[in-house]
Amino acid sequence: MWRGAARTLCRVWQAPGRPCSRGDEASAPRGAPSCWSCGDQRTPADGDRLFCPTCRALQPPDPKPDFFRLMDCGQSFTVDIPNLKRRYQQLQRLVHPDNFSQKSQTERDFSEQHSAQVNEAYKTLLTPLSRGLYLLKLQGMEISEGTDSHMDLDFLGEIMEISEKLNEAQSEAETNKIEAFIRAEEKELTEDLGKAFKQGDLQKAKDFLKKLRYIVNLDEKIKLKKTSS
Repeated sequence: MWRGAARTLCRVWQAPGRPCSRGDEASAPRGAPSCWSCGDQRTPADGDRLFCPTCRALQPPDPKPDFFRLMDCGQSFTVDIPNLKRRYQQLQRLVHPDNFSQKSQTERDFSEQHSAQVNEAYKTLLTPLSRGLYLLKLQGMEISEGTDSHMDLDFLGEIMEISEKLNEAQSEAETNKIEAFIRAEEKELTEDLGKAFKQGDLQKAKDFLKKLRYIVNLDEKIKLKKTSS
C-alpha cells in the first residue's frame, strides 16, 4: 500500500524528463503554490518561475512583489542600469500580451498583469528619486506629498528663487544655465543619498529625498519650458 501511495506522489511531483526518487516526495512542503492550470505544485526552487514547470502555463504575478528581486537587482540604492534595462527587455519578451493572444483568457489576463508589474518595477528602479522612495517604503518609511513644515528653509528659499529665475528666463542660454545648475545639484544630492543608504542612515536618506524631489520638479519645469518655447 505504501509503495502505491509513493508512486502516486511521484507522478504528482515529477517534472517532465526527470526521474522521480523518494526524495521528491518531501521536496514540496504543504501549502506550496499550485498551478492554476494543471494543479501541479511548485517547489520553492520553482517559486520564481513565470511558467509552470509541468504544463508551461503562465502563472499569476506576485500580488506584493519585491521590485529588486523581480528585476534581478540587489536591494540597494546603487543599481546597474544597463543590467536593469536588459532584465526589463527579457521579462517583457516573456510576458508581453502579444505572446498570449492565442492562449486562454486566464493567461491573457496574467500576461497583462505581469507586463504592467514589470513596467512599474522598471520605472521605479530606474531613477534615483523613485528608487530611493521605494527603498524607504520597504523599510516602512514614506514621504508625504505637499510642503514639509520641517524642511530646510534656506533650501526652500533657494528653490523658490531658482523657480522665479526660470519663469523669467527669456533666452535659451538663460534656461540652459539654470538647467546646468539643477543637474549639478541633482548629481550631488544623488551621491549624498547613496552614501546615506550605504551607511544605513534612513533619516538622512529621507531628508535628501525630500530635497531631491524639489530638484526633480524643477528639472521637469525646465523640460516643459524647452518644449513649449
